[in-house]
Amino acid sequence: MALRGCLRAGRALLRAAGPPARGVCAAARPPAFGFLFDVDGVLVRGSQPVPAARRAFQRLADGSGRLRVPVVFLTNAGNCLRSDKAQELSRALEMQVSPEQVILSHSPLQLFSQFHQKCMLVAGQGPVEEIAHNLGFKHVVTIEALRKAYPLLDMVDQSRRPKELPPPTTGFPTIEGVILFGEPVRWETSLQLIIDVLLSNGNPGAEPQDVPYPHLPILACNMDLLWMAEAKMPRFGHGTFLLCLEDIYKKVTGRELKYEALIGKPSTVTYRYAEYLIKQQAEKQGWKAPIRRLYAVGDNPMSDVYGANLYNNYLKSAQQNQVRAEGKRNPQAASPQTEDYLELRKDCNSSVESCNSILVCTGVYRHDNGVPSKTEQCTTEAVFHGHRDFCFDPSLVEASYIVQDVNDAVQLAFKKENWS
Repeated sequence: MALRGCLRAGRALLRAAGPPARGVCAAARPPAFGFLFDVDGVLVRGSQPVPAARRAFQRLADGSGRLRVPVVFLTNAGNCLRSDKAQELSRALEMQVSPEQVILSHSPLQLFSQFHQKCMLVAGQGPVEEIAHNLGFKHVVTIEALRKAYPLLDMVDQSRRPKELPPPTTGFPTIEGVILFGEPVRWETSLQLIIDVLLSNGNPGAEPQDVPYPHLPILACNMDLLWMAEAKMPRFGHGTFLLCLEDIYKKVTGRELKYEALIGKPSTVTYRYAEYLIKQQAEKQGWKAPIRRLYAVGDNPMSDVYGANLYNNYLKSAQQNQVRAEGKRNPQAASPQTEDYLELRKDCNSSVESCNSILVCTGVYRHDNGVPSKTEQCTTEAVFHGHRDFCFDPSLVEASYIVQDVNDAVQLAFKKENWS
């Protein structure tokens, strides 16, 4: 369906949806669907809530303020704790959001138990040590701790260079892997020290030997090249930092930087984890009807729409007993993360049949300048902002529906479900 057709279809459904229902009790009919809401550009812009967000959640709640359908907040933010993000959303939406409803870009890393006992270098900002420990990692080293142990490594900022030659560092642990939670504050420091760790096989203070390859395992969260805050134009995201790291490593070594796993949207493991949490909510509320459909609402075609459509393809292939066919579309499917998410709660058999992508126009994507009349025109003229390891498939960035804002998205889903 062409983008203009998506927009027309969305508006038609909204006109037919009518005014919001008030105080309808979910007990009348258990929901067979759930919502996956992106945060930045959909519910908030920076620290400010999008006006339509509170209206949307008034529709989603019953007269006592309880949600009538299961909801997960699926964000690529990663420099905070789930509890902190839940508090932010509670204030923005003026309703109670629990940490169990929030998936940050790094949340699925708790599945990667094979790394939890290793000494991992963690990069990002915010409480990265606490985040890592909460995910199950027992031994972590921060970029700042590494810089202090080896002060001669960080030389770009002349004001931070040591005035005297420091004594040799002793007793510092060998680093066994790298976790990239999100964009750091001092990019030059993080880029330099991460490269040093990879080139030295985890011993940046040692004399250089042959460059090890394959290098130490890297777990990267959040591939968004851009994200939307209060500024009129999108801001650099962690995907931009990853792009710098990949290019520097290749320029220095002549080889490709490899990832053990790429976590966060649009990776399939993230949506599999979201499905699991949606089902947990439904069970907790006593809703007996199986969840059949997910509606993923986002503002970024290259992460939100791509990820939802990729997961929809996974669901379709799973229904046909052809799960391995997903590996042809998703380069990450052959990596250990796929084994992890396929093992994800085997007792939780998938009842979900589809994941519909709904694109809103309050963030990265804007249709103010007109929607192309042909999908081919949009996809061939667009610059691919997705990650290097996810091939550009035009069908994956084409939303099922395009609406103005999140309130319209909720109305559209309610109409399709004949709900309220």
